[in-house]
Amino acid sequence: MTLVAGVDSSTQSVKIVIRDAETGELLREGRASHPDGTEVDPKYWWEALQSAIQQAGGLEDVAAIAIGGQQHGMVALDSEGNVIRPALLWNDTRSAKEAKDLNSEIPAIAELTGSSLVASFTASKVRWLADHESENAKRVAAICLPHDWLSWKLSGSKDINDLFTDRSDASGTGYFNPVTSEYLPDVFSSALKSNQKVVFPRIISSREFGATTESGLKIGAGAGDNAGAGFGIQAEEGDVIVSLGTSGTAFAISSTSTHDSTGTIAGFASASGEFLPLVCTLNAARILDAAATTLGVTHERLGELALSSPAGAGGLTLLPYFEGERTPNRPDATGVLAGITVGNSHPENIARAYIEGMLCGLADAVDALERAGVEIRRVFLVGGAAKNPAVSEIASALFGREVLVPPAGEYVANGAARQAAWALSGSATPPHWDLGDVTSVKAKPTPEVLVRYRALRDFTA
Repeated sequence: MTLVAGVDSSTQSVKIVIRDAETGELLREGRASHPDGTEVDPKYWWEALQSAIQQAGGLEDVAAIAIGGQQHGMVALDSEGNVIRPALLWNDTRSAKEAKDLNSEIPAIAELTGSSLVASFTASKVRWLADHESENAKRVAAICLPHDWLSWKLSGSKDINDLFTDRSDASGTGYFNPVTSEYLPDVFSSALKSNQKVVFPRIISSREFGATTESGLKIGAGAGDNAGAGFGIQAEEGDVIVSLGTSGTAFAISSTSTHDSTGTIAGFASASGEFLPLVCTLNAARILDAAATTLGVTHERLGELALSSPAGAGGLTLLPYFEGERTPNRPDATGVLAGITVGNSHPENIARAYIEGMLCGLADAVDALERAGVEIRRVFLVGGAAKNPAVSEIASALFGREVLVPPAGEYVANGAARQAAWALSGSATPPHWDLGDVTSVKAKPTPEVLVRYRALRDFTA
């Protein structure tokens, strides 16, 4: 039996799965937390990866590994490969002004990269570094993303010229063209406000290995977390995946690229050679955490309360901009709970309002993809929050569609493991693994909830 490993280095933790390369059977797994927030020293990701590997029984019998990770984060390295400053993560909104400046300076940015820039993108963070930490900016010899840095660290190399990545994660930098699969050095130089020589991780395909450790472990390309999840769920063209992690995303597998100058849809690349038009909200699973804390209940009880309330939560509407928002682009916004009265301020209504508010933004995301011409045949719901039965039922009602919920699992890590297996196989097509039983949820549509949500969203703009 040949074993492969897949890693998900997320905002809050590192997860690893070890699977049979041929069948995909899960054999071992591990998990370790690291500091979250919006600015983190990458050394904590490395320490968490080592702990997760140890918990999973080590890698001595594993032939290949690939790492999926949170997108956009800026890891700045000097010429010796040292981390210059803590990484600025995707959810760090301090670079909102810099994103606006770059969009103004480079009017064709959406055509060049598939996306208009927001604070999340690496390019915006590079400009922030140039504007606010000029001495650090002068030391930059390489910029990489979280998954790139971990793959390179695992390889044992200290040479920044050995950095590698894949097109899915590179497509979220804001200085990469996903159609040509090439970096845009002029865009990067504009972001850094300098023409100094900077190394970009080389792009390799999902069917390649970027490095081999001294022990013989092969390291695959890896992927951005959303592309990794899509690959793990074995999504095909016409599939939309709604992922409920720290952030919320709705993305599709598409054979054609998108170029949305409004900034709603990011034109990313997939892990399997296609494109990955994506809409991202900053606020997802943490909204449920906040609801559970507010009500003093478990997540399971939160779902029970929500389902005991009627659609519309008795008149309550939540605008869930607890940490600012990316789509719509409101980095300084805060949350709003509207319509509250003595008569409706009950736990069950509050529970439902929080879940509906979280999902309304993603219903808008699915609608945006469809308006952009993205084919939608099936909608999958994944991520930690998808495990709650209330979430899948309310999602189906708000989306006005059947929702498919795969078995609970680490789909980003699974996608990375499947990628490693593909590279090992030498095949032109990736392996097909059995997902297990997929649950179908179809609820009565509730468009009136979306109408009220959108009215509140527009009123607070």
